[in-house]
Amino acid sequence: MSALVKSPSLYWFLKGTKGILSLPAFILMGSCAGFAALALESGLTRGHAVLMTVGIWALPAQIILTGAMSTGLNIAAAFLAVTFSSIRFMPMLAALVPELRNERTPLWKLLTVSHFTAITSWVFAITHIREVPREYRMVWFTGFAVPLTMINTVIVAVGYGVLSAFPPILSAVLAFMTPVYFMLSMWGSARDAMTRVAFIAGLVLGPAVTPFAPQFDIFYAGIGGGTAVYLLDRWRRARKEDRS
Repeated sequence: MSALVKSPSLYWFLKGTKGILSLPAFILMGSCAGFAALALESGLTRGHAVLMTVGIWALPAQIILTGAMSTGLNIAAAFLAVTFSSIRFMPMLAALVPELRNERTPLWKLLTVSHFTAITSWVFAITHIREVPREYRMVWFTGFAVPLTMINTVIVAVGYGVLSAFPPILSAVLAFMTPVYFMLSMWGSARDAMTRVAFIAGLVLGPAVTPFAPQFDIFYAGIGGGTAVYLLDRWRRARKEDRS
C-alpha cells in the first residue's frame, strides 16, 4: 500500500485496471469468445484470429473482415468496408483526446493509446475520466485499455481451440453475442435521435440489399443509410431555420 502512496502513477494505473472487473468488460470478453467461434466456423486459423484481434481491435471490423475472407470478397472491397466501419472512431477520439492529454503529453503516447480505443474503453473513459486528475488520465486509461486488449486477445487464442470441443449451439450463442453487444453499445452511445435513425436505416437496408449485392451489402447499407439520414437531417434543420 505504501508503494501506491509513493507512486501516484501506479495507483491510477491499477485504478484503471480495476475497471476490467465490470459488466461491459465481461460482455466484451464473451463477445471475443464469440468472435473466436465465428473465426473457427469461417475457416480462419488461430493465428489469423489472434492477429486480427490485437491488430484491428474493433469487433465490427473484425467481423466484416472475417466475412469478407470467408466469402472470397476482393481485397479492395474488404479494405473499404473495414475502413468505413472504423471511421466512427475519429469523432470518438476527437472527443476523448482533449480529456486525456495535458500540456506535457507527447504525441507518440496519444497515437499509441488511440489504437487501444474501442467502444468499451471509450464509453468507460467518457463516463469516468472526470473523476481522475488530469495529469494521471493517460496512465489511468492505459491501465484499462491495454490490459483489456491483451486479455481479450488471450481469450481469442484459447477460445479458438476450446470452443471446438463444445456443442455447436454454444459457439453459435457466443458468436451471436458479438453483433448484439455491438448494436447495444452503438445504440446506447448515440447522442441524438438522428444517429439512432441512421442506425435503424442501416439495419433495415442490410437485409434488403443482401439479395442483390451480397458481397457489398454492409458497404451499401452503411453508405446509403448514413447518407440518406444525413440529407434528411440537413433538410430538417433547414426547415427549422426557415420557420424561425
